[in-house]
Amino acid sequence: MTSIRRGRRTRLLAAASAALLLTAACTGGESDDGKDAAAGYDPAATVTLTWWTGQTSEAQKVAEGLAADYHAAHPNVTIKTSPGAPTTDDLLTKLSAGFAGGSYPDISYAFGNWAGDLAASGKTQDLTGFVADPSFAWTEMPAAARTVATSNGKVIGVPALVDNLALIYNKKLFDAAGLAYPTDDWTWEQFREAARKLTDPATGTYGTAYSVSGSEDTTWHLWPLLWQNGGKILEGTKPAFNSEAGVKALETLRVMAVDDKSMYLDQTDEKYGPLFNSGHVGMILSGPWALLDIKDAKLDYGVTALPGVNGDHQTVSGPDLWVLFDHEDANRAGASRDFIKWLTSAQIDAKWNLAVGNLPLRSSEESTPEFAAYVKEYPGGQKFFDNLANAKQARPTVAGYEVMSRNVGDGIAKVLQGAASPKEALDEAARKSADALEN
Repeated sequence: MTSIRRGRRTRLLAAASAALLLTAACTGGESDDGKDAAAGYDPAATVTLTWWTGQTSEAQKVAEGLAADYHAAHPNVTIKTSPGAPTTDDLLTKLSAGFAGGSYPDISYAFGNWAGDLAASGKTQDLTGFVADPSFAWTEMPAAARTVATSNGKVIGVPALVDNLALIYNKKLFDAAGLAYPTDDWTWEQFREAARKLTDPATGTYGTAYSVSGSEDTTWHLWPLLWQNGGKILEGTKPAFNSEAGVKALETLRVMAVDDKSMYLDQTDEKYGPLFNSGHVGMILSGPWALLDIKDAKLDYGVTALPGVNGDHQTVSGPDLWVLFDHEDANRAGASRDFIKWLTSAQIDAKWNLAVGNLPLRSSEESTPEFAAYVKEYPGGQKFFDNLANAKQARPTVAGYEVMSRNVGDGIAKVLQGAASPKEALDEAARKSADALEN
């Protein structure tokens, strides 16, 4: 069974360049005249849509099958389906170039943290009224996912995948160390103490792990700690993560990495998962995508909510999107909306996300046979589904988030490798990010 999309949370190294391309595209974009892109849509019109799925391998075959199913029910709509780019990461650059050259799809997969830059391109449809129709059942999707699909008050896409971070632990290592398993009520102090006791230099075993690649994987793991401590990522469009709450959050991680040496520091984003699966890391903060590889490793594991601060166990959700683009053709706009409404319906999503090992998009899917099969195949899946309730805030959907993320990620990496203090690193990241966020 193959997850929708590639290894989770790597990100485009050329994000800053892509953001600049998007900014350039925006200068030549359409004016915001408030006109509905689908006004005058004729459902019987013959239409060809281009769908960049962001998928490869088996997941792409599933997407192609679903496109064929839709065409069979709607013979007047042909959907040209392709991954869109060699990897999901490459889609942002491909879209940026397409905006500049006037060649871009009707629908594309997009990471949620691209939403602000894509909205700024001037090429997205405004779906606010579309999703507000009761037949869409917008509120069945998690609040954080709906927020990420919204930029400057306008809905630009529909969630394609929902997830969140939780604590996954190796029961065998806990048993060997004589430690009680983590619970949903754990504090970060308990997490730190367990990580210290699980660490064994003689066997190359670490209590926990963290990415220091400087990618979004590095950055978004800090946000739950920031929120639990009462902090904000932004205040308007100005950096706010370098507050006292932000410093405290990063210090929580620093002591494990630098003082305790109980944290494996992954330079690539790609190593800590396999190390956990092989029994060399006791706990990881990861998402439901990790369950697929854990299943293959036949690991005895458990899942709990993230450790918390004063009973606050907020997590971060990384919902990805189906972004719909405007080609000044009402029939293409309307047909793309109808297809995405169909694709993200409870009935079809069970054949898409649940079929390939991801969480369901809609709360109504919890009662389906497909969800029952999912949680049976992936122990911990129910916990991740329940943990969506702890995703109470979302990453900002503003232009410049990608640049800010890289700056914050670089700062976190410096701190965890002992090269800077939390205050120094976060202040530097805030200074570097200010211009990108205000432009």
